[in-house]
Amino acid sequence: MTLSTRLKRWLFLIHRWLGIVACLFFAMWFISGVVMMYVGYPKLTERERLLHLPALAAQEALLSPAQALDRAGLQGPLQDLRLANARGGQPVYLVTPEKAPASAGQKQARRMDVVMVDARTGKRLTDVDQTLVMASARAYAGQDVPLRYDGTVMEDAFTHSRALDAHRPLHLVQLADPDHTLLYVSGRTGEVVRDATRNERIWNYAGAWIHWLYPFRGNVFENWWTDIVIWLSIGGTILALTGTVVGTLRWRFAKPYRSGSRSPYQTGMMRWHHIVGLLFALITITWIFSGLMSMNPWRIFDSAAAPLRTTEMQGGTLTLTALDRAPADLLKATDSPISELRWMRTLGANAVVAYGGNGSSTLLDSQTATPRMIDEQALITAGSKLLPYPVAKVEKLERYDLYYYARDPHTMMGGTEKPLPILRLIFNDPYATWVHLDLQTGAVLGKTDSYRRTNRWLFAMLHSWDWLPLLDRRPLWDVLLISLSLGGAALSITGVIIGWRRLGKKLRTHHA
Repeated sequence: MTLSTRLKRWLFLIHRWLGIVACLFFAMWFISGVVMMYVGYPKLTERERLLHLPALAAQEALLSPAQALDRAGLQGPLQDLRLANARGGQPVYLVTPEKAPASAGQKQARRMDVVMVDARTGKRLTDVDQTLVMASARAYAGQDVPLRYDGTVMEDAFTHSRALDAHRPLHLVQLADPDHTLLYVSGRTGEVVRDATRNERIWNYAGAWIHWLYPFRGNVFENWWTDIVIWLSIGGTILALTGTVVGTLRWRFAKPYRSGSRSPYQTGMMRWHHIVGLLFALITITWIFSGLMSMNPWRIFDSAAAPLRTTEMQGGTLTLTALDRAPADLLKATDSPISELRWMRTLGANAVVAYGGNGSSTLLDSQTATPRMIDEQALITAGSKLLPYPVAKVEKLERYDLYYYARDPHTMMGGTEKPLPILRLIFNDPYATWVHLDLQTGAVLGKTDSYRRTNRWLFAMLHSWDWLPLLDRRPLWDVLLISLSLGGAALSITGVIIGWRRLGKKLRTHHA
């Protein structure tokens, strides 16, 4: 047996036996991927959260931030400070104390600990009981919607997100609204942190739950879930590659077989699998490989870039004093109802963003309670201090582009606010860092480097086809992805049938 013959035989064997298991996962991934195009994993978007918060009352005498922090014994600079009717529909300050920044190579904490402070008394609030949970759910749902308390859960099919770890255990409240919404209320703060309609819950079992292999989460496989997904994706990529090679070798391009066909298989599943496999080989390889890239295997897309020096950019840390105005003064400075006030440090001074329930926002000076405008040149100058490298280029984005764009809220990468216009600072550093700055608030919206932009191409572009010329021309995007997904599903299902027939035959022969 020649080397070429042995190699071909190994290719056939690898493809055949990998396919018995992997094609089953392929079929699930292709079909569930179509579901995820329209029904995503449940999440409480920022717009939903603000919409369901009761508006703050300007006439209510609430403590100023400095007074509330002093009474609560919270000293020192803050990372974040918010005021909202977020705990049982009552006004509270949500305080995130400043923590030491992560050094280069260290992972940044996913979420800082939030301290709840009563905005009327300055008392720290810690206990979360059923009465408080129901009050928060009532504030979210409105007065006319019946509620039912359904106990607590640490983690279930709709709360696998690590962003919820700081809120566990989660309290469940079922609403009798038209959408049969299930609310998840934080066991730490009493806030509503997730909502899931019945439609989302049902479809997610055929969508995100099976697509992300969540049956392996929340049980004995929890610690191995990442490895399971990675190695199944690697095996799937090998299967697709070997199948493409085998299928191409068996196809007669120059001279047909005696039957006149270019495929050696005349009828049945083998013929369908051969032809469909060649037609959809490229998209199958692309989607399985890009799914692997979504897991950031072995942290290959994590760079050793130093964290941004936001303190230097903003001229200090957020520290509240007696000069910062009380909420009543800030609320009177706006014309529309306000759901939340958020204090921040911007260009050397304290500022407040007033968020309306309709998604609007207004930047106010924290000490004068008057509207504030961000000077573009001042923001560029301040932003240049974020890294110890020169700024090579400044771009002003008034439209979305390939690296800064918004997706529908239900999608995996949707739900995050992407304001326009913004500034993009392109640094001349070893990691080719880009930083996006909000022209309305002066805040850092995020950063990306060459590692993350590579991940954007190998995952988001290849897996979800996040390409504006397609996203802006729906239903073209829908038709293309559904057609290719159905082709991939046909390839996978025929592979499952062939594989299990082969396995059954082997087992019957073995027992004969």
